[in-house]
Amino acid sequence: MKVTVVSGEVEGSLSTPCSKSYAQRAFAAALLAEGRSTIRGLELCDDTRSAIDAITALGARVEWIDEQTCTIDGGLSPQADTINTGESGLSTRLFTPIAALCDKQLRIEGRGTMLRRPIGMMIAPLQNLGVEVDCDGFLPITVKGPLRGGETDVDGFVSSQFLTGLLMALPLAEEETVLHINKLNSRPYIAMTIDAAEKFGVRIEHNDYREFYIPAGQKYEPADYYIEGDWSSAAFMLVAAAVAGKVTIKNMSPLSLQADVSIIDVLEDAGAEIVTSPNDITVEHNELRAFEFDATNSPDLFPILTVLAAACEGTSKIIGVGRLVHKESNRAEAIVEEFSKLGITISIDDEEDAMIIEGGPIVGGTISSRGDHRIAMAAAVAGLISSEGVTIEGAEAVSKSYPTFWDDLAKLNPNCLRYE
Repeated sequence: MKVTVVSGEVEGSLSTPCSKSYAQRAFAAALLAEGRSTIRGLELCDDTRSAIDAITALGARVEWIDEQTCTIDGGLSPQADTINTGESGLSTRLFTPIAALCDKQLRIEGRGTMLRRPIGMMIAPLQNLGVEVDCDGFLPITVKGPLRGGETDVDGFVSSQFLTGLLMALPLAEEETVLHINKLNSRPYIAMTIDAAEKFGVRIEHNDYREFYIPAGQKYEPADYYIEGDWSSAAFMLVAAAVAGKVTIKNMSPLSLQADVSIIDVLEDAGAEIVTSPNDITVEHNELRAFEFDATNSPDLFPILTVLAAACEGTSKIIGVGRLVHKESNRAEAIVEEFSKLGITISIDDEEDAMIIEGGPIVGGTISSRGDHRIAMAAAVAGLISSEGVTIEGAEAVSKSYPTFWDDLAKLNPNCLRYE
């Protein structure tokens, strides 16, 4: 699928999808809770569908009340020998430790880009906690528990997603657990994990995120849980407003624990007009200036911040580029190679672990999404301020996190999109 976005102003209000990060955590907790939980505020994307497939394979029963609400009857009781987590990095690394709670051999598979993303960091910690593991560093991975508990080191630099899986599974282990974390990145995502677990009655303790203590023998309790809006998705529309108009995003809490709520700080530093309330945010175009931002804890913002930087006067710096290697694409390489085709001047400073972007006119052209949803959406925003328009090949990649992205962009300006 090809979509071309041409220059134009955007204006209006909309609601972006629910947080897929919170949704997947809620599905996992509901699976582990004996009884019926209700999950509200849902808007499914590929990743959340993968999570539902995983919990169903592991024994949960899911029933839909309406398009945004489902009930989940929990209970870990695998219904199959194989669990397919699709292209979801979080579901893969979340449900592997949960599957390892079972004394049955289970195989976790995926597809597409997930087959190229490393999972070797899971092997040693799982083995140290009593699990039999068969894996060559990439999917598939076979595990046989039970996950006993105990003490182990975990490399937090590579994957906070795997740490999330351990933290959600280990409260059900027979022994208390101490996890020693080597250089944890993406702390906000672990704060989200602790928050979600607490909502389902589970306690996780930590020492400034360097060590985690998980008491054994806990029980997840069923909950009525509302999923808040997704700041990762909202960031694209908010930057679209900052560079080309005025947009209000509803159902967004500025007090969210989500890492990408930091987009507010970046837009403020860049000079955009911002008005927040407890439940929404409005961003309006203004004269924009260069900014510097450490995206180590929010690497998903890199693509859209590149577009924002291109619209600013001066040279911007985004730190933490090393976090981008093992995303859906090698995202650092994809940003430099694809966005350079549009006339954006980008370079990588390895010493400072930073991406450097020169502000200036965006000409336009044709790029490949490389199967990366965030590359596709960021390129669309670039099209709004391009002189010749931007054509995105592989535009369907947005379904991974934001299936209604193209419809929502058309609501803000129906004349800016061309479909092929």
